[in-house]
Amino acid sequence: MQRKSVKLNYIYNVAYQILLLVVPMIAAPYLSRVLGPDGTGTASYVESIAAYFTLFAAMGITAYGQREISYVQDDAGKRSEVFWNTKILEFISSTAAILLYIVFALLQRENSGLYLLLSLNLAAVFFDVTWFFQGMEEFGKTVARNAVVKVLQLVYIFLFVRTRDDLPLYVLGLGLFTALGNLSLWVYLSKYVSRVPLPKLRPFKDIKVVWSLFVPTIAIQVYTVLDKTMIGVITGSSFENGYYEQAIKISKMLLAVVTALGTVMVPRIGSHFARGEMDEVRQLMYRGYRFVWFLGIPLCFGVIMTAGNFVPWFFGPGYEKVVPLLRILSLLILAIGINNVTGIQYFIPTRRQNLFTLTVIIGACTNFVLNMILIRFCKSVGAAVASVAAETVIAVVQLFIVRRELSPLRVIKEGVHYYIAGFVMMLVLLPVCRLLPSSVINTVIIALCGAAVYFVMLLIERDEFFLSNIRNVLKKMRISR
Repeated sequence: MQRKSVKLNYIYNVAYQILLLVVPMIAAPYLSRVLGPDGTGTASYVESIAAYFTLFAAMGITAYGQREISYVQDDAGKRSEVFWNTKILEFISSTAAILLYIVFALLQRENSGLYLLLSLNLAAVFFDVTWFFQGMEEFGKTVARNAVVKVLQLVYIFLFVRTRDDLPLYVLGLGLFTALGNLSLWVYLSKYVSRVPLPKLRPFKDIKVVWSLFVPTIAIQVYTVLDKTMIGVITGSSFENGYYEQAIKISKMLLAVVTALGTVMVPRIGSHFARGEMDEVRQLMYRGYRFVWFLGIPLCFGVIMTAGNFVPWFFGPGYEKVVPLLRILSLLILAIGINNVTGIQYFIPTRRQNLFTLTVIIGACTNFVLNMILIRFCKSVGAAVASVAAETVIAVVQLFIVRRELSPLRVIKEGVHYYIAGFVMMLVLLPVCRLLPSSVINTVIIALCGAAVYFVMLLIERDEFFLSNIRNVLKKMRISR
């Protein structure tokens, strides 16, 4: 099959990841006022509990399926076998998880109805084939199909969620449209997948590998979902969860722009690894680290500087605590960005998921211990600090493990130009942020000013990564004329 463009797939995947977050982001100012911190926190807590069942429904199948499909992209027969074996296993795991979840929901004394509505999140796993198209490097299809569904979800929110009493309708929309988006992708499958004779179907063939990928997925949930659960249990405050939910939502949207390259690079690195082309793998890895510094630093530093101006007008009164939370959680952009390159882009496609598991478990334990201590004293701020610390620990441990294959010193050096440009950007923005009061226009001015300073600094530094991409864009513009 024709080799897909990494740059084009990156654009597609950024669009896809942002689409997954754009509806709650566009709706956030509206929902923060309609549902309030209490309603937002209740939805966040209930969804965090349902996420554990969703996790068991998917097991490690998403990572496994994408990787295995990338190995057999060009072989239609093997591709079909891998797809059906993987999907049948996912059918079985998601069905079991749905049945257990319904029993759990019916036994709840509080919010039982909300829990039942979120069973649609598990149904979304049942229909999910996104991993197949990612393994095939066909990111355009996932974006095009889900765009329509996400727009419908946004319309649904504005039409049906009008008061705090409409919280069940909001929760219903969370799972319903995700399931519809996943189901819609089945239309494209006949072009890539054919029927497989029954004797060739062996869904449990690689169950040990799937489980080895499932373990780090469980551990990752400790600091992506358990944070919300622990805030709710330890503080007993839905308000604290509401503040944390809004802050993590913003940081996740920005993080998606950085980590989207990882999803694109996994099948490409897997393909090179399968052919024994390790020099190409290392070259792609160093470019991946540089990319994280290039985009992650201005996004992280930019959030730190603009949070005070952005939060008051975006979320409205009562969300002042989101400002410090957002500033702390912005550091996740860099920490997760780096460990995403090492863990997801390197360990997984090169069949060293056990090392990935080890590092994630270390981070998960760090996060859990810090949560137990910090949430009691600092509430949601403590959870934010614990998350950043855990991700930083993972990044450091992973770089230590691969130090003989990928130089940690070179990884740090890849970002020198961007450290300098980001620091200058912050110095320039400091007086600007103090002078401008909170408003939509002023936040845009601060963001544009910061971007201009950052990119001008890269021009002054003659950063080759930045300049080469500028030359490529100009070249394509001349060709198009």
